[in-house]
Amino acid sequence: MEQDIESPVTIHQPKLPKQAREDLPKNINKECAKRKIQRYVRKDGKCNVHHGNVRETYRYLTDIFTTLVDLKWRFNLLIFVMVYTVTWLFFGMIWWLIAYMRGDMDHIGDSTWTPCVSNLNGFVSAFLFSIETETTIGYGYRVITDKCPEGIILLLVQSVLGSIVNAFMVGCMFVKISQPKKRAETLVFSTNAVISMRDGKLCLMFRVGDLRNSHIVEASIRAKLIKSKQTKEGEFIPLNQTDINVGYYTGDDRLFLVSPLIISHEINQQSPFWEISKAQLPKEELEIVVILEGMVEATGMTCQARSSYITSEILWGYRFTPVLTLEDGFYEVDYNSFHETYETNTPVYSAKELAEMASRAQLPLTWSVSSKLDQHAELETEEEEKNQDDQNERNGDVANLENESKV
Repeated sequence: MEQDIESPVTIHQPKLPKQAREDLPKNINKECAKRKIQRYVRKDGKCNVHHGNVRETYRYLTDIFTTLVDLKWRFNLLIFVMVYTVTWLFFGMIWWLIAYMRGDMDHIGDSTWTPCVSNLNGFVSAFLFSIETETTIGYGYRVITDKCPEGIILLLVQSVLGSIVNAFMVGCMFVKISQPKKRAETLVFSTNAVISMRDGKLCLMFRVGDLRNSHIVEASIRAKLIKSKQTKEGEFIPLNQTDINVGYYTGDDRLFLVSPLIISHEINQQSPFWEISKAQLPKEELEIVVILEGMVEATGMTCQARSSYITSEILWGYRFTPVLTLEDGFYEVDYNSFHETYETNTPVYSAKELAEMASRAQLPLTWSVSSKLDQHAELETEEEEKNQDDQNERNGDVANLENESKV
């Protein structure tokens, strides 16, 4: 992770977005009041982003179906009622105009006159006939006659358009009702994330769970670090997104979410938390966004649940309380302890500092090669001295034998 650095490039604040101007590096010599961290994603999963100054609003109309589905329920129901009402009024007006232009209104009660629509004596009755035609109710009191070709054509047009309106509006309501957003309400995340040792390594952990008995199929988890940064060239990047590895290469990010699981991120050299210690963590302005995705078992639709953790919600030196117990013939999950943590012995140093201390502790092992070379040289010296002594002893024995032979 690249560190924010001071740049000699002059930054013109008025040309930057509001968030960028607020997050510009401050002079460390000036004492500034602590600014409240603004969430990018709220705890309930809703994104805290508002789109402003959108000039190309016509793009919403090009995808009118998605626009209607995304509307709030009160607006969706209002449009649903208005579409049908306007359609019935429009065709009712046309039926009344046909009867008026044919003179049916002047021959009401005349048994010798064949009207376009029997028993149509005003706009109200034309409106009721329009409703009966489009909804195919067919009470049998008002019927079209065979002496009105324009009425037959209008009947065909209203029947076809009515079917299209029904398919569009009913489909829109069905999709909105069956949206998997409510299914995400039963996917829960722990209130806090924790940092502690696991298998001798410093890890960032959080817990996820599913409250329903129907499972999420092909569930997967991923995490993002949201933190503003400044490049070496002086470019300011607000809310830069960095991937946090939660088991992508090992397959641990694919979950079998039957019981609550603890998701672990190992803080190594590739981790954005590599140089962050316990003392430095509260000073960081960052946010961890976690995303759980999967298919709803009942409907097969993709469901996504989101949550986030800011620095004040990351507990250093804690672990999650176990929630799974073995009962008589089954496992029981105690969701009362789902968010609970307990303190544990954890180094206050960053993962980088721990790795450096571990490497320093292993330095004698790295010197073993040179020490072995010295030991080898000493052994060779000792062997040479021993060989020299043996040679001297052999020379003395030979000299003694020669003296004895001379005697």
